[in-house]
Amino acid sequence: MKISQLAIVIFMTVVTMSCIRQEPLNAECDILSVSLPGDVLNRQPLIENNKVTLIVKNDVSLMALAPEFELTPGATIEPASGTVRNFLLPQTYTVTSQDGEWSKEYVVAVEKNNTINLNYSFENVRVVTALGGACSYDVFYEVGPSGNETMEWASANKAYALTFQASTPNTFPTYQGEDGINGYCAVLVTRSTGNYGQKLGKPIASGNLFIGTFDMTEAITRPLEATHFGAPFNNIPSMFSGYYKYTPGETYCEPDADGNLVPVPGMTDTFSLYAVLFETVPGQEWLDGTNVLAADNPYIISTAEIPDPHASEEWVEFSVPFVLRQGKTIDHDKLKEGKYSIAVVMGSSKEGDRFCGALGSTLKVDEVSITCMADSE
Repeated sequence: MKISQLAIVIFMTVVTMSCIRQEPLNAECDILSVSLPGDVLNRQPLIENNKVTLIVKNDVSLMALAPEFELTPGATIEPASGTVRNFLLPQTYTVTSQDGEWSKEYVVAVEKNNTINLNYSFENVRVVTALGGACSYDVFYEVGPSGNETMEWASANKAYALTFQASTPNTFPTYQGEDGINGYCAVLVTRSTGNYGQKLGKPIASGNLFIGTFDMTEAITRPLEATHFGAPFNNIPSMFSGYYKYTPGETYCEPDADGNLVPVPGMTDTFSLYAVLFETVPGQEWLDGTNVLAADNPYIISTAEIPDPHASEEWVEFSVPFVLRQGKTIDHDKLKEGKYSIAVVMGSSKEGDRFCGALGSTLKVDEVSITCMADSE
Protein backbone atom coordinates (compact mmCIF):
# COMPACT_ATOMS: atom_id res chain seq x y z
CA MET A 1 0.00 0.00 0.00
CA LYS A 2 1.29 3.41 -0.94
CA ILE A 3 2.11 5.83 1.83
CA SER A 4 -0.57 8.25 0.55
CA GLN A 5 -3.20 5.51 0.60
CA LEU A 6 -2.14 4.43 4.11
CA ALA A 7 -2.42 8.01 5.28
CA ILE A 8 -5.96 8.23 3.89
CA VAL A 9 -6.97 5.00 5.65
CA ILE A 10 -5.50 6.20 8.95
CA PHE A 11 -7.22 9.56 8.53
CA MET A 12 -10.62 7.99 7.84
CA THR A 13 -10.20 5.65 10.81
CA VAL A 14 -9.40 8.54 13.12
CA VAL A 15 -12.39 10.52 11.79
CA THR A 16 -14.71 7.54 12.24
CA MET A 17 -13.52 6.91 15.80
CA SER A 18 -13.82 10.61 16.55
CA CYS A 19 -17.44 10.61 15.32
CA ILE A 20 -18.23 7.63 17.50
CA ARG A 21 -16.70 9.31 20.52
CA GLN A 22 -18.52 12.58 19.82
CA GLU A 23 -22.00 11.08 19.52
CA PRO A 24 -23.95 13.07 22.09
CA LEU A 25 -25.34 11.40 25.18
CA ASN A 26 -29.09 11.56 25.75
CA ALA A 27 -30.13 14.92 27.21
CA GLU A 28 -33.69 13.89 28.12
CA CYS A 29 -34.72 13.33 31.74
CA ASP A 30 -38.33 12.17 31.80
CA ILE A 31 -40.36 9.57 33.63
CA LEU A 32 -42.02 7.39 30.98
CA SER A 33 -43.98 4.98 33.15
CA VAL A 34 -44.51 4.05 36.81
CA SER A 35 -45.63 0.85 38.48
CA LEU A 36 -46.16 -0.46 42.01
CA PRO A 37 -45.48 -4.04 43.09
CA GLY A 38 -48.58 -6.13 43.66
CA ASP A 39 -52.18 -5.56 42.66
CA VAL A 40 -52.57 -2.18 44.37
CA LEU A 41 -53.17 0.33 41.58
CA ASN A 42 -56.77 1.22 40.82
CA ARG A 43 -56.04 3.31 37.71
CA GLN A 44 -53.26 3.87 35.24
CA PRO A 45 -50.70 6.32 36.68
CA LEU A 46 -51.14 9.91 35.58
CA ILE A 47 -47.82 11.36 34.40
CA GLU A 48 -47.73 15.11 33.80
CA ASN A 49 -44.85 17.48 33.10
CA ASN A 50 -43.40 17.37 36.61
CA LYS A 51 -45.99 15.45 38.60
CA VAL A 52 -47.02 11.80 38.88
CA THR A 53 -50.27 10.71 40.51
CA LEU A 54 -50.86 7.11 41.53
CA ILE A 55 -54.40 6.03 42.45
CA VAL A 56 -54.40 2.98 44.73
CA LYS A 57 -57.16 0.86 46.21
CA ASN A 58 -58.72 2.05 49.45
CA ASP A 59 -57.25 -0.72 51.61
CA VAL A 60 -53.63 -0.02 50.56
CA SER A 61 -51.31 1.50 53.17
CA LEU A 62 -49.48 4.60 51.95
CA MET A 63 -46.70 4.33 54.51
CA ALA A 64 -44.42 1.93 52.64
CA LEU A 65 -44.66 1.95 48.85
CA ALA A 66 -41.86 1.34 46.37
CA PRO A 67 -42.62 2.88 42.94
CA GLU A 68 -40.64 1.52 40.01
CA PHE A 69 -39.86 3.92 37.18
CA GLU A 70 -39.09 3.59 33.49
CA LEU A 71 -36.99 6.57 32.38
CA THR A 72 -35.73 7.97 29.13
CA PRO A 73 -32.70 5.93 27.97
CA GLY A 74 -29.63 6.49 30.09
CA ALA A 75 -31.34 8.69 32.68
CA THR A 76 -31.08 8.03 36.41
CA ILE A 77 -33.45 8.78 39.28
CA GLU A 78 -32.84 9.71 42.91
CA PRO A 79 -33.99 8.09 45.15
CA ALA A 80 -33.50 4.95 43.09
CA SER A 81 -36.35 3.11 41.44
CA GLY A 82 -37.86 0.63 43.88
CA THR A 83 -36.95 2.60 47.02
CA VAL A 84 -39.53 2.20 49.79
CA ARG A 85 -40.97 5.57 50.88
CA ASN A 86 -43.80 6.95 53.01
CA PHE A 87 -46.44 8.44 50.70
CA LEU A 88 -48.74 9.88 53.33
CA LEU A 89 -47.32 13.08 51.84
CA PRO A 90 -46.14 13.56 48.22
CA GLN A 91 -42.51 12.65 47.62
CA THR A 92 -39.97 14.36 45.37
CA TYR A 93 -37.76 12.53 42.86
CA THR A 94 -34.97 13.97 40.71
CA VAL A 95 -34.35 12.57 37.23
CA THR A 96 -30.95 13.33 35.68
CA SER A 97 -30.18 12.96 31.98
CA GLN A 98 -27.58 10.58 30.63
CA ASP A 99 -25.23 13.44 29.79
CA GLY A 100 -25.55 14.79 33.34
CA GLU A 101 -26.34 18.27 32.06
CA TRP A 102 -30.07 18.29 32.75
CA SER A 103 -32.32 17.31 35.62
CA LYS A 104 -36.00 17.55 36.46
CA GLU A 105 -37.84 17.26 39.74
CA TYR A 106 -41.04 15.22 39.86
CA VAL A 107 -43.54 15.25 42.70
CA VAL A 108 -45.05 11.78 43.10
CA ALA A 109 -48.36 11.68 44.95
CA VAL A 110 -50.35 8.59 45.93
CA GLU A 111 -54.08 8.95 46.41
CA LYS A 112 -56.91 6.62 47.29
CA ASN A 113 -60.24 6.47 45.48
CA ASN A 114 -61.92 8.78 47.98
CA THR A 115 -59.42 11.63 48.20
CA ILE A 116 -61.19 14.00 45.80
CA ASN A 117 -62.43 17.27 47.30
CA LEU A 118 -66.16 17.99 47.51
CA ASN A 119 -65.88 21.78 47.90
CA TYR A 120 -64.06 24.04 45.46
CA SER A 121 -63.30 27.64 46.36
CA PHE A 122 -60.70 28.57 43.69
CA GLU A 123 -58.57 30.29 46.30
CA ASN A 124 -55.31 28.61 45.30
CA VAL A 125 -53.29 29.10 42.14
CA ARG A 126 -49.70 28.62 41.10
CA VAL A 127 -48.30 30.81 38.35
CA VAL A 128 -46.60 28.81 35.60
CA THR A 129 -44.22 30.37 33.07
CA ALA A 130 -44.11 29.26 29.45
CA LEU A 131 -42.20 29.94 26.24
CA GLY A 132 -38.97 30.60 28.07
CA GLY A 133 -40.54 33.10 30.43
CA ALA A 134 -42.35 35.08 27.72
CA CYS A 135 -45.71 34.51 29.38
CA SER A 136 -47.29 33.12 32.54
CA TYR A 137 -50.68 31.66 33.44
CA ASP A 138 -52.63 30.43 36.45
CA VAL A 139 -53.09 26.78 37.44
CA PHE A 140 -55.82 26.22 40.03
CA TYR A 141 -55.43 23.60 42.73
CA GLU A 142 -57.29 22.49 45.86
CA VAL A 143 -55.95 21.72 49.33
CA GLY A 144 -57.19 19.37 52.03
CA PRO A 145 -57.81 20.01 55.72
CA SER A 146 -54.15 19.43 56.54
CA GLY A 147 -53.03 21.99 53.96
CA ASN A 148 -51.64 19.51 51.44
CA GLU A 149 -52.54 19.75 47.76
CA THR A 150 -55.30 17.28 46.85
CA MET A 151 -56.23 18.14 43.28
CA GLU A 152 -55.10 20.22 40.32
CA TRP A 153 -57.68 21.65 37.95
CA ALA A 154 -57.07 21.31 34.22
CA SER A 155 -57.46 23.94 31.51
CA ALA A 156 -56.22 24.65 28.01
CA ASN A 157 -54.04 27.58 29.11
CA LYS A 158 -50.86 25.73 28.20
CA ALA A 159 -52.07 25.23 24.64
CA TYR A 160 -53.20 28.86 24.41
CA ALA A 161 -49.67 29.99 25.21
CA LEU A 162 -48.64 28.67 21.77
CA THR A 163 -50.79 31.33 20.09
CA PHE A 164 -48.61 34.17 21.45
CA GLN A 165 -51.79 36.11 22.32
CA ALA A 166 -51.20 36.34 26.08
CA SER A 167 -48.45 37.44 28.46
CA THR A 168 -49.84 37.67 32.00
CA PRO A 169 -52.35 35.36 33.75
CA ASN A 170 -55.31 37.70 33.26
CA THR A 171 -54.75 37.74 29.48
CA PHE A 172 -55.21 33.97 29.26
CA PRO A 173 -58.64 32.33 28.84
CA THR A 174 -58.65 31.00 32.43
CA TYR A 175 -57.35 32.89 35.45
CA GLN A 176 -58.06 33.78 39.09
CA GLY A 177 -60.32 36.77 39.73
CA GLU A 178 -60.49 38.87 42.89
CA ASP A 179 -64.25 39.46 43.12
CA GLY A 180 -65.50 36.09 44.31
CA ILE A 181 -68.37 35.37 46.67
CA ASN A 182 -65.79 34.85 49.39
CA GLY A 183 -62.29 35.78 48.33
CA TYR A 184 -61.17 34.75 44.86
CA CYS A 185 -63.04 33.06 42.01
CA ALA A 186 -62.36 31.36 38.69
CA VAL A 187 -62.68 33.58 35.60
CA LEU A 188 -63.14 32.08 32.13
CA VAL A 189 -63.03 34.29 29.02
CA THR A 190 -63.47 33.46 25.33
CA ARG A 191 -60.47 34.91 23.50
CA SER A 192 -59.02 35.18 20.01
CA THR A 193 -56.24 32.80 19.02
CA GLY A 194 -54.82 35.27 16.49
CA ASN A 195 -53.27 34.42 13.15
CA TYR A 196 -51.94 31.12 14.50
CA GLY A 197 -55.39 29.88 15.43
CA GLN A 198 -57.03 31.21 12.29
CA LYS A 199 -54.62 29.28 10.05
CA LEU A 200 -55.55 26.10 11.92
CA GLY A 201 -59.28 26.82 11.63
CA LYS A 202 -59.49 27.44 15.40
CA PRO A 203 -59.98 31.22 15.72
CA ILE A 204 -61.27 31.31 19.31
CA ALA A 205 -60.44 29.67 22.62
CA SER A 206 -63.17 29.27 25.20
CA GLY A 207 -62.02 29.70 28.78
CA ASN A 208 -62.35 26.30 30.41
CA LEU A 209 -61.71 24.58 33.71
CA PHE A 210 -62.38 20.96 34.54
CA ILE A 211 -61.55 18.02 36.76
CA GLY A 212 -59.20 15.86 34.73
CA THR A 213 -56.17 16.51 32.54
CA PHE A 214 -55.42 18.29 29.27
CA ASP A 215 -53.44 16.25 26.72
CA MET A 216 -51.14 18.61 24.81
CA THR A 217 -50.32 15.93 22.22
CA GLU A 218 -53.94 16.08 20.99
CA ALA A 219 -54.43 19.83 21.35
CA ILE A 220 -53.83 20.76 17.71
CA THR A 221 -54.93 17.74 15.70
CA ARG A 222 -57.78 16.41 17.85
CA PRO A 223 -58.81 19.12 20.33
CA LEU A 224 -62.01 17.37 21.43
CA GLU A 225 -59.96 14.36 22.53
CA ALA A 226 -57.44 16.58 24.36
CA THR A 227 -59.80 17.13 27.29
CA HIS A 228 -59.67 14.08 29.57
CA PHE A 229 -62.55 14.60 31.98
CA GLY A 230 -62.84 12.87 35.35
CA ALA A 231 -61.14 11.72 38.54
CA PRO A 232 -61.84 8.70 40.79
CA PHE A 233 -64.90 9.04 43.01
CA ASN A 234 -66.44 6.60 45.49
CA ASN A 235 -69.38 8.63 46.78
CA ILE A 236 -72.96 8.89 45.52
CA PRO A 237 -73.40 12.49 44.32
CA SER A 238 -76.85 13.98 44.84
CA MET A 239 -76.50 17.74 44.31
CA PHE A 240 -74.24 20.10 42.35
CA SER A 241 -74.17 23.64 43.75
CA GLY A 242 -72.33 26.93 43.53
CA TYR A 243 -72.42 30.48 42.15
CA TYR A 244 -71.84 32.02 38.74
CA LYS A 245 -71.89 35.31 36.84
CA TYR A 246 -72.06 35.43 33.06
CA THR A 247 -71.68 38.15 30.45
CA PRO A 248 -71.95 36.98 26.82
CA GLY A 249 -69.72 38.62 24.23
CA GLU A 250 -71.22 41.09 21.79
CA THR A 251 -71.17 39.04 18.57
CA TYR A 252 -71.66 35.29 18.29
CA CYS A 253 -69.53 33.82 15.49
CA GLU A 254 -68.57 30.54 13.91
CA PRO A 255 -65.48 29.84 11.77
CA ASP A 256 -65.65 29.52 7.99
CA ALA A 257 -63.48 27.20 5.91
CA ASP A 258 -60.56 29.64 6.10
CA GLY A 259 -60.76 30.06 9.87
CA ASN A 260 -62.37 33.51 9.73
CA LEU A 261 -64.99 34.37 12.34
CA VAL A 262 -68.39 34.83 10.70
CA PRO A 263 -71.21 36.48 12.71
CA VAL A 264 -74.35 34.39 13.20
CA PRO A 265 -77.43 36.67 13.37
CA GLY A 266 -79.83 36.00 16.21
CA MET A 267 -77.39 33.87 18.23
CA THR A 268 -76.29 34.77 21.76
CA ASP A 269 -73.43 32.99 23.48
CA THR A 270 -74.03 30.88 26.57
CA PHE A 271 -71.83 28.88 28.95
CA SER A 272 -71.21 25.34 30.18
CA LEU A 273 -71.33 24.35 33.84
CA TYR A 274 -72.16 20.76 34.75
CA ALA A 275 -71.06 17.60 36.55
CA VAL A 276 -71.07 13.97 35.37
CA LEU A 277 -70.71 10.68 37.24
CA PHE A 278 -69.52 7.87 34.97
CA GLU A 279 -68.20 4.33 35.08
CA THR A 280 -64.65 3.53 34.03
CA VAL A 281 -63.45 0.38 32.29
CA PRO A 282 -60.00 -0.59 30.97
CA GLY A 283 -59.23 1.60 27.98
CA GLN A 284 -62.04 4.02 28.86
CA GLU A 285 -60.87 5.77 32.03
CA TRP A 286 -62.06 9.25 31.15
CA LEU A 287 -64.61 11.13 29.07
CA ASP A 288 -63.65 13.77 26.50
CA GLY A 289 -65.21 16.47 24.37
CA THR A 290 -66.69 13.92 21.99
CA ASN A 291 -68.79 12.05 24.54
CA VAL A 292 -68.95 13.84 27.91
CA LEU A 293 -72.71 14.48 27.61
CA ALA A 294 -73.56 12.15 24.73
CA ALA A 295 -77.03 10.64 25.08
CA ASP A 296 -75.78 7.29 23.82
CA ASN A 297 -72.70 7.09 26.06
CA PRO A 298 -73.21 3.80 27.96
CA TYR A 299 -70.75 4.75 30.71
CA ILE A 300 -72.56 7.85 31.99
CA ILE A 301 -74.47 7.12 35.21
CA SER A 302 -75.88 10.53 36.16
CA THR A 303 -75.55 14.20 35.26
CA ALA A 304 -76.20 17.54 36.94
CA GLU A 305 -76.81 20.41 34.50
CA ILE A 306 -78.07 23.94 35.11
CA PRO A 307 -81.53 24.01 33.49
CA ASP A 308 -81.58 27.74 32.70
CA PRO A 309 -78.09 29.15 32.17
CA HIS A 310 -78.52 32.89 31.66
CA ALA A 311 -76.57 36.10 31.71
CA SER A 312 -76.28 37.99 34.98
CA GLU A 313 -74.06 40.76 36.31
CA GLU A 314 -74.80 39.59 39.86
CA TRP A 315 -73.89 36.26 41.41
CA VAL A 316 -76.48 33.58 40.64
CA GLU A 317 -76.77 30.71 43.10
CA PHE A 318 -77.48 27.30 41.58
CA SER A 319 -78.26 23.93 43.12
CA VAL A 320 -79.18 21.14 40.72
CA PRO A 321 -79.68 17.43 41.41
CA PHE A 322 -77.77 14.58 39.80
CA VAL A 323 -80.26 12.79 37.54
CA LEU A 324 -79.73 9.12 36.74
CA ARG A 325 -79.65 8.22 33.06
CA GLN A 326 -82.47 5.93 31.98
CA GLY A 327 -81.84 2.38 33.12
CA LYS A 328 -78.79 3.32 35.20
CA THR A 329 -78.23 2.61 38.89
CA ILE A 330 -75.30 2.84 41.31
CA ASP A 331 -73.53 -0.51 41.67
CA HIS A 332 -72.30 -0.45 45.28
CA ASP A 333 -69.58 -3.03 44.65
CA LYS A 334 -68.18 -0.95 41.80
CA LEU A 335 -68.45 2.12 44.00
CA LYS A 336 -66.30 0.52 46.71
CA GLU A 337 -63.82 -0.75 44.11
CA GLY A 338 -63.33 2.75 42.71
CA LYS A 339 -64.85 2.04 39.31
CA TYR A 340 -66.61 5.40 39.07
CA SER A 341 -65.28 8.87 38.29
CA ILE A 342 -66.66 12.39 38.59
CA ALA A 343 -66.19 15.24 36.15
CA VAL A 344 -66.93 18.92 36.74
CA VAL A 345 -66.74 20.97 33.54
CA MET A 346 -67.11 24.69 32.95
CA GLY A 347 -66.58 26.85 29.88
CA SER A 348 -67.23 30.44 28.80
CA SER A 349 -68.69 29.40 25.42
CA LYS A 350 -70.87 26.29 25.27
CA GLU A 351 -69.90 25.59 21.66
CA GLY A 352 -66.30 26.59 22.22
CA ASP A 353 -65.14 23.05 21.52
CA ARG A 354 -66.31 23.67 17.93
CA PHE A 355 -64.60 27.10 18.03
CA CYS A 356 -67.97 28.87 17.99
CA GLY A 357 -68.84 31.64 20.42
CA ALA A 358 -68.47 35.32 21.13
CA LEU A 359 -65.15 36.96 21.88
CA GLY A 360 -65.20 38.42 25.38
CA SER A 361 -67.83 36.05 26.81
CA THR A 362 -66.98 35.86 30.51
CA LEU A 363 -68.01 33.23 33.06
CA LYS A 364 -67.11 33.62 36.73
CA VAL A 365 -67.56 30.66 39.08
CA ASP A 366 -67.11 30.33 42.83
CA GLU A 367 -67.85 28.14 45.85
CA VAL A 368 -68.76 25.01 43.89
CA SER A 369 -69.68 21.92 45.89
CA ILE A 370 -70.90 18.36 45.39
CA THR A 371 -73.29 16.98 48.03
CA CYS A 372 -73.18 13.23 48.46
CA MET A 373 -75.46 10.59 49.93
CA ALA A 374 -74.16 7.93 52.31
CA ASP A 375 -73.68 4.49 50.80
CA SER A 376 -76.21 2.37 52.64
CA GLU A 377 -74.89 -0.97 51.38
